[in-house]
Order: sequence, then structure tokens, then C-alpha cells
Amino acid sequence: MMSPTYGKCDENQVISIIENYIRSNWKNSDGFNIVIGTDSQNFSDTKVVVVIAVQNVGHGGIFFYDVSRIERINNIRQKLMYETNMSLFYANKMITKLENSSLMQEKNADKINFCVHIDAGTKGKTSGLIPELVAWVKACGYDCKVKPDSFAASSIADKISK
Repeated sequence: MMSPTYGKCDENQVISIIENYIRSNWKNSDGFNIVIGTDSQNFSDTKVVVVIAVQNVGHGGIFFYDVSRIERINNIRQKLMYETNMSLFYANKMITKLENSSLMQEKNADKINFCVHIDAGTKGKTSGLIPELVAWVKACGYDCKVKPDSFAASSIADKISK
């Protein structure tokens, strides 16, 4: 993974950085949102960007991203399903590691929220997919946001994917 702040990081470094970020900002925070979102853009292939963002509510945040390239996906439904699947895959990996970390044992876990952001909005050709995608994410046990509130997917990942 990459971070504009920390450079190239492996999964364990990402977890460690997130833990340290939350610990060092705990006293002055109204809470933390750990958000995972994915966006992709078509070129000769499809460039996929997964973002893990840690939002310190009211005080900014940090983020990490992973870029991969896959065979071109032209169908918008398949593309959004793939993006959501990638977000859930990363969410399961990262959140499982965080839940088992010492941070969650030390701190009030109610102050840390997990959420998946989907790059679909109520306007346009993706609107019909929202109920299905949101139900899928919620069935996996995660809160879910769509445009215009899905900043990890529709802003951060979108910018990196272009």
C-alpha cells in the first residue's frame, strides 16, 4: 500500500500506523471513522484503487491506497460489484487485524466506527444498483455510504485512479 504521508507500507505497517494515529489523537477526538472505498477507471485495462482512510472526526485524517490493474471491465454493474467486492475484501482483512489489536482492548471501541464507501449515487446510471450493493455491504456487517457521502471511493480513490 501507499500513503502520501508514510510512503510505501506493508499491511502490518498500515495497522501499526493506524493504531499509533488513533492513540496519539485519542484525547482530542470526537471519534474515528475507518473507511474503505474503491474506484476504478477504464484505460486499455481497468485501474482499480482501494483506499483505507482514517478520519479523526473534525480534525482531518490519514489514508492509504493500493493500485492494481485488471482486465478491462466495460459493464457498469460488473464494475461496481468488483469495486464493492474489493472494498469488502480489504475491510475484512484490515478490520479483523485492527479488532484483534491491542488498540481495541485499550480503548473504547464505540469511539471507532467502520464503514464501506460505494462509488454509486442516486443520480445517473448507478442509482439502480444502490439497494443491492448497500444490502450486500450491510449483510457483511458494515455500515455503508454512497455518493455524495462516500468520500473514500468517490473523491480519494477517484482522484488516484485517473
